[in-house]
Amino acid sequence: MTAKVQEGCISCGACVSTCPEVFRFNDDGVAEAYAAVAPEYESAAEEARDGCPVSVIDIEA
Repeated sequence: MTAKVQEGCISCGACVSTCPEVFRFNDDGVAEAYAAVAPEYESAAEEARDGCPVSVIDIEA
């Protein structure tokens, strides 16, 4: 699976705190997906997507 943070991130940190194995803050202070979603982190990545207050996270198989 792959994750992507679209434009519009508000830097709240919800995804980073929910799934730091996939999401981190970049040098501009916005979240980015920096790693593929390994099978053991799929549920955490989906939780991060579902908890995003501005719905800018996409996850694809």
